[in-house]
Amino acid sequence: MTNKLQTLRPLLYWLISFSLLLFIYGTAYGSYELGIVVVLILLPVHMCYFYLISNWILPRFFFRDKYIQTFLLLLLTMPLIAILYRLVEVYITNPYIFKFYTIRDSSFSWPSLSLSKWKQLTHPGDFVNAIERTNTVAWICVTIKLFILWNERKQVILQSELNFLKGQLHPHFLFNSLNNLYALSLNNSPQTPEVVLGLSNILRYILYECASEQVLLKRDIEILSDYISLEKLRYEKRLELNVNMTSPANDVKISPLLMLPLVENAFKHGAAETTETPWIDIDLYIHENTMIFKVANSKPEQPIINNGNQQFNGIGLRNLQQRLDLLYPGRHTFTYLDEADCFIAELNIQLYLKGKRS
Repeated sequence: MTNKLQTLRPLLYWLISFSLLLFIYGTAYGSYELGIVVVLILLPVHMCYFYLISNWILPRFFFRDKYIQTFLLLLLTMPLIAILYRLVEVYITNPYIFKFYTIRDSSFSWPSLSLSKWKQLTHPGDFVNAIERTNTVAWICVTIKLFILWNERKQVILQSELNFLKGQLHPHFLFNSLNNLYALSLNNSPQTPEVVLGLSNILRYILYECASEQVLLKRDIEILSDYISLEKLRYEKRLELNVNMTSPANDVKISPLLMLPLVENAFKHGAAETTETPWIDIDLYIHENTMIFKVANSKPEQPIINNGNQQFNGIGLRNLQQRLDLLYPGRHTFTYLDEADCFIAELNIQLYLKGKRS
């Protein structure tokens, strides 16, 4: 599909150019039949000017920050193309136009054609018109091409950045999960096989299903529940855990793995570091077209040495903020409250829903 679009792109430039020129000449001549012929004769000049700018001047000079050379070359190219344009007019299109009108009206006259070719070619008014027409068409096409290149570059950068952030997220999650499994295996816990099975399901989701830009919200919640279940096995009754997650409609989608870093940090920096009675509250519900996800957790009474603000500055949460900025610009809010005894984070994302759902 991409190759096909790249092939069709030049046709877009010249279809726009042809339509613009046909409107100008067809209106001026009072005949679109004559306008079509004149445009087809002059179009190669416009194409030559466009490709000279877009394929030579801009790549070799402008895109390499050689702005003075670019300006000078454009100043030099502009009159040269205008001369070429006037040569085509004087020797080809003007005689054809004169013949076209005289066939229909034998009394038709065009006094300027009686002048010498040199005087016709150097006529100030016609030369200015040539500069105006060639630059109008060429720069419209150049503008379209630059806009398309800018948009493509933006998409490539966006996708590369998202892939980089995902690449950081997956090892980070795997590292913490393997630590949990290691802790259970040291104690020969009978829950170890269950943890391995749950971890396998989560990793399968990350490796294969999260390659898509969006996944079903219901599926993302299922994986989140699996992760919570794995952590519950680790902490058993020592952890006070309250989870309330509303099941969404079957067709609601979301970018994957946006909620997991919040839950992961709640366990890592709340339950794991709180020595007394740790607690975690997790709530998820959808109001109209907005998903609201809240995570609150206890904090240790004594700050962990050298921990700093690690809870919010960890790799997972930094990536979460960056991914939200890229994926949901202007359609999300991510706030947190860092108190002495608890940490509360809230993530709101505007989803695309079919109709209103609560």
